[in-house]
Amino acid sequence: MDMTTRYLGLELKNPIVPSASPLSKSLDTAKKLEDAGASALVMYSLFEEEVDIDDARFADMMDQGIGNSEASSYLPPDYTEACHVDRYLTQLSVLKENLGIPIIASLNGISSGGWMEHALELEQTGADALELNVYHVAADIEESGSEVEDRYVDLLRSLKKRISIPITMKLSPQFSSPGHMVKRLQSAGADGVSLFNRFYQPEIDLDTLYVKHSLNLSTSNDALLAMRWIAILHGRVDLSLAATGGIHTCEDAVKMLLAGADVCHMAAALLQQGAQQITTVLTGVEEWMEDNEYESIEQLKGSVSQQHASNPAAFERANYISMLENYSPRK
Repeated sequence: MDMTTRYLGLELKNPIVPSASPLSKSLDTAKKLEDAGASALVMYSLFEEEVDIDDARFADMMDQGIGNSEASSYLPPDYTEACHVDRYLTQLSVLKENLGIPIIASLNGISSGGWMEHALELEQTGADALELNVYHVAADIEESGSEVEDRYVDLLRSLKKRISIPITMKLSPQFSSPGHMVKRLQSAGADGVSLFNRFYQPEIDLDTLYVKHSLNLSTSNDALLAMRWIAILHGRVDLSLAATGGIHTCEDAVKMLLAGADVCHMAAALLQQGAQQITTVLTGVEEWMEDNEYESIEQLKGSVSQQHASNPAAFERANYISMLENYSPRK
């Protein structure tokens, strides 16, 4: 069984890639992911806000006129600790030295600030590719949809000027036309897209009336939206397609590959069940392929995309109408 796939120009031994999560902060855990079968690893994200805080702290220190900045004894105690960028680069270097799979760095931000200058350092440290996660909630009601799209495209173009390694964009589903947005990113130089980012929603505590935040991990149902759009995009765009959010089982992975995904990102299932879930999913995918007489991932990939499905309209509005008409309420 040929399980290899191509993603961002990289030849991967299989399509299962752990996505950005705290699991990559530990070399021990990262090695367990590789041993379980992970074909590549997306590192935890380096956030724009973290870099900006470090830069502001350093600027404030210099404004105070501390003297010889090369003498560590003159530095404020809180600045003698490694900044977020240094820690990230160190961990990237450790992963590259100790793992035999590609390492994809992750930047998370929403503006074209100085934080993007560090992308070159990620490339120089050995990152095989870069994921740009633009986690932007368009809360400004004066900001138009086209302005939101331009933000993503401008960030991508800014990055392309700095680095030569492949770049994939992690997108949310909240675009009026996701397919057109992907086409714009392709024209701007994106090597891939990851569909879809999950926005974590705030809620209101009825006892305190405070707005609070809670982390709700994905379920398999969350993967269906990405499956639909990957099926629509497969064969219509010339970049890598990654499925993310809600891939927990071998059935989830097979569906994504049938729709046209090049890789399946996993995080929640690994946080809940451990690295061995990769082995379980890979074994299940191989068994399903054997039972259904598929010889390779490439043969499987996209065979039930919109272009190849027996009922292409099922990925569009017709599916919505059919479900409503055929639903039988409980008596």
